[in-house]
Amino acid sequence: QVQLLESGGGSVQAGGSLRLSCATSGYTYSSYCMGWFRQAPGKDREGVASIYNFGGSTYYADSVKGRFTIPKDNAKNTLYLQMNSLKPEDTAMYYCAADLSGATVREALLPDEYDSWGQGTQVTVSS
Repeated sequence: QVQLLESGGGSVQAGGSLRLSCATSGYTYSSYCMGWFRQAPGKDREGVASIYNFGGSTYYADSVKGRFTIPKDNAKNTLYLQMNSLKPEDTAMYYCAADLSGATVREALLPDEYDSWGQGTQVTVSS
């Protein structure tokens, strides 16, 4: 059984920072790729960042490049999303996801490429 559990969301003022965590269990660390996604009310879920488990290549949405990073700690089976210089438009529910079937390609920022999801953690950025 694969489980992903996000934490670390909260409310912060614009310009601030947050670090989201995604604790994994089961076979998630044999996954091909892991990613962070977000969904604001009334909007589609969008890819924020991804990291391939083999090689460690990372990719970021243009909207977060230079502000977000996606480190992971293999010893703790935990994926992170470090978010700096937050903007009100970053407000959304954030989800971590794992590709267990090898569907991810290139930037790996499409939700349909992932087959295991966490429940999400809310991030609210005020101006």
